[in-house]
Amino acid sequence: MTVPRHVLPDLPAATTVLRALTRDGWHTREGFALLADTWDVSDTRLVLFGRVDDDDTVRLVVLAAARGAGVVAVVDPTSPRGRALRADLDRLTPGPTVPAVLPLRPEQVALLARLAAGETIAAAAAAEFLSLRTANRRIAAARAALGVRTTREAVLAYLHRRAG
Repeated sequence: MTVPRHVLPDLPAATTVLRALTRDGWHTREGFALLADTWDVSDTRLVLFGRVDDDDTVRLVVLAAARGAGVVAVVDPTSPRGRALRADLDRLTPGPTVPAVLPLRPEQVALLARLAAGETIAAAAAAEFLSLRTANRRIAAARAALGVRTTREAVLAYLHRRAG
């Protein structure tokens, strides 16, 4: 079971996602504080949602996700707070989930996953402890492996193959 973790720009987008999750059997609750006695709440199929307006709320979202709750956070994903939240949520996952048919090395997948999450190549390189030049070379190799010409096409191919 994949626990939903969404960072969305506005309430209408969040409402659409929450409706779909409810149809799939998830229980939704506004707010990110978890009051459950047990640490692991992943078996409850609980999704917490709400606006993320400050750093304290970011910490609550990450803690809830770490404990196994699904989260739907409403914050501009291109803002510094939104990018930081997305990066923190991505770090909770042991690694990108990519089918074996994807012809990429793990370091290429890690860079494409960060680009897909909205990071720049420079930010992705720094997060992966690479020089910008090395990151660009690995992304170029990923483009060649995927048979595309642009980095944008590589990210889209990565997302398409990861989904399916």
